[in-house]
Amino acid sequence: MPPPKPLDHESVNENVKKVAYAVRGELYLRASELQKEGKKIIFTNVGNPHALGQKPLTFPRQVVALCQAPFLLDDPNVGLVFPADAIGRAKHYLSLTSGGLGAYSDSRGLPGIRKEVADFIERRDGYPSNPDLIFLTDGASKGVMQILNTIIRNEKDGILVPVPQYPLYSAAISLYGGSLVPYYLEEEANWGLDVNNLRHSVAQARSKGITVRAMVIINPGNPTGQCLSEANLRDLLKFCFQENLALLADEVYQQNIYQDERPFISARKLLLDMGSPLSREVQLVSFHTVSKGYWGECGQRGGYFEMTNLPPEKGSSCMDMTKQGPLERGSHQVSGNKTVDEIYKVASVSLSPNVPGQIFLGLMVNPPKPGDISYLKFTAESKGILDSLRRRARIMTDGFNSCRNVVCNFTEGAMYSFPQIRLPPKAVEAAKRAGKVPDVFYCLKLLEATGISTVPGSGFGQKEGVFHLRTTILPAEEDMPAIMASFKKFNDEFMEQYEDYRGYSRM
Repeated sequence: MPPPKPLDHESVNENVKKVAYAVRGELYLRASELQKEGKKIIFTNVGNPHALGQKPLTFPRQVVALCQAPFLLDDPNVGLVFPADAIGRAKHYLSLTSGGLGAYSDSRGLPGIRKEVADFIERRDGYPSNPDLIFLTDGASKGVMQILNTIIRNEKDGILVPVPQYPLYSAAISLYGGSLVPYYLEEEANWGLDVNNLRHSVAQARSKGITVRAMVIINPGNPTGQCLSEANLRDLLKFCFQENLALLADEVYQQNIYQDERPFISARKLLLDMGSPLSREVQLVSFHTVSKGYWGECGQRGGYFEMTNLPPEKGSSCMDMTKQGPLERGSHQVSGNKTVDEIYKVASVSLSPNVPGQIFLGLMVNPPKPGDISYLKFTAESKGILDSLRRRARIMTDGFNSCRNVVCNFTEGAMYSFPQIRLPPKAVEAAKRAGKVPDVFYCLKLLEATGISTVPGSGFGQKEGVFHLRTTILPAEEDMPAIMASFKKFNDEFMEQYEDYRGYSRM
């Protein structure tokens, strides 16, 4: 028998085979098949606002349209079609490029837009931000992957990841050959964080010879929709300081807040508020994107990450060089920090992030201001989207909680509901006979009956014997009552079919 060819499955990199990504997994593929067969599918499996009918914001599209077609700026009638502030902003962004949107930028992104991001961070947190420690990326996911690739050296390097987790993290850790170290969020405490769980997870990992090097938080949460409290954030920052962990703060949903009791607080602001030694020693990488919030520009692939406590190494009073953290290595070239230079080197392999995505990012962090021609329209559009999302979060949570054997925490932020489905034993047995994980079995039945495409909780991780599904809150508000009625009808009939009322109760 001839040897396998390099791209035969048995020859492919084993790390690639280990990658799993439930958001585009079995349920999504089956939904796509059904759609081809003519069935109406409601794709609630991924946070993709425009695909579910959210309208783009007018002002950023006007600016980028002019940047994409700069000859329009020479048309004497351009002012009849585009407002003066959109024209001015387009000229501003074109002036930052070295040949328009068709030219590469610096590998970290355009310096002028990195400065706009730094100014946004300073306004948000009350502390200056260094543009040299900001990298623009093709969406936040690329930034997460770049940082994980920098931290993970081998299979003995562990990354603490919240469970349930967004499968980007498990997939990337597998791809780079590291070890995922789970820490469980507490559903009964509205998906809060218990530091004792963190300590237990680290101790278990160390007993297996794993060096835990970083901790991931997703705030607001995906798939769980919670906003971490200030007390939780303080506890985890102290924990990272005690354990010498880099903190990776996925904050892409920071604009998506649907209640007033628990506002978003950036990990960076709280870290710097806490003062020395934490504020000078905890290494933090924060991520943001244009894909979420009220922008929803998923296809534009604009994002950034900012690094805190990676200052210039020579002559810096901010770093004790006798203590090497997870993000300290390399050779001086760009920033005066060896690790930043290594990250820049790897970013340079791809030459530059896409330039239109960078401009969308600049517009997100520097939107129209009071007094600008487009301000009132921009504000009305963005407020309308957020207000509707707040109402949809309530409709969906209440709808799930009206169903038999379904309980759901309120979606405080982000774009998702993560209800627990209390499957009767007979349903679990039926799933096993079908060769399916129980929540996959339930979600497939839901899809076939209603066309609602969700993601089973097992794709995000969950406690043994507990089952969930994740759905976005993004379907159009006017469609939401009918969608929830369809879900309730399916669920209650499913429970009727599989429930033994004598031996199983809702509790």
